[in-house]
Amino acid sequence: MGFEQGHRFASPECRRASPVHDTVEKRWRHMNFWQYRTEWLARVPRIDCPEHGVRLVEVPWARAGSGFTLMMEAVIWMLSREMSVSAMAEMLKEQEPRLWRVLGHSVEKAYRREDSGEVKKILVDETSSKRGHRYVTVVPDAESRKLLFLAEGRGKEALDAFAKERKEQNADPGQIEAICMDMSPSSISGAREGFSEGGEDF
Repeated sequence: MGFEQGHRFASPECRRASPVHDTVEKRWRHMNFWQYRTEWLARVPRIDCPEHGVRLVEVPWARAGSGFTLMMEAVIWMLSREMSVSAMAEMLKEQEPRLWRVLGHSVEKAYRREDSGEVKKILVDETSSKRGHRYVTVVPDAESRKLLFLAEGRGKEALDAFAKERKEQNADPGQIEAICMDMSPSSISGAREGFSEGGEDF
């Protein structure tokens, strides 16, 4: 990554133009060139921000913190619609956790853009895998069927986490008027404590 001596780059946190501290070699997986694995290699400047200290500058061809180019991330998303992550990992000769991180980042970003502040009715269900030793709780909007929350765990613990997330999104958990579920006394307790102002509506 070439730049003129004395050039200043924007800090990734505060966008303040700061001088170059040094450069580090970075590598990104790119789309294959024909059948050959292709990687981008560049020396990327690190700036010395007066407020945040030494930080790696952003590059235009990759998301910060990603080991893939933006074009490669687009390929990963395209393939994820057609095959499992394990099949994609075998085809791309990549590790599954790296692919899951790309997909997880995009899902989280899209999820945060969703406006669920007007939700009044929810469904709550749980499923288990690995012979019942690992539980996942799913919470969709009862009317639109749009997924609102999904997390490991079950019962009161999972519902407490959903209520906490609602508050972090500036949505009042108390506005939930109805919850449909067929679950344990622990889940019922979590619904009453987290989503009922008086504790007796559910």
